[in-house]
Amino acid sequence: MYSDENREILDLQLADELGKPVHFIVHRADGEQYAEKIKTGWDAIVADAGLSTDVVRHILRHTAATWLMQMGTDPWQAAGWLGMTLEQIQNNYGRHHHPDFQEEAAEAFSGRR
Repeated sequence: MYSDENREILDLQLADELGKPVHFIVHRADGEQYAEKIKTGWDAIVADAGLSTDVVRHILRHTAATWLMQMGTDPWQAAGWLGMTLEQIQNNYGRHHHPDFQEEAAEAFSGRR
């Protein structure tokens, strides 16, 4: 997974190679957008990424939610970014994947409290 800084560097390198700026977050190798709407560009994005055709946008949303929780992202921020309620993020992902989940209870038993 690339950091924001690495993605920016890659896009700047591509822009330098192409001789024009890259204006799209998700873009083809030539820096142009796949399609005006993500729905119409989805098949091309999946193919370029080498993903199987059974990968749907909803699966990627679950993956993003899991990764955000594993990285310790504030649940309120993650919920807003994913378009979920705070309750959805906490119930479905935070309790299983966030590193802070049950930390206080574990500390009580370990004597660190």
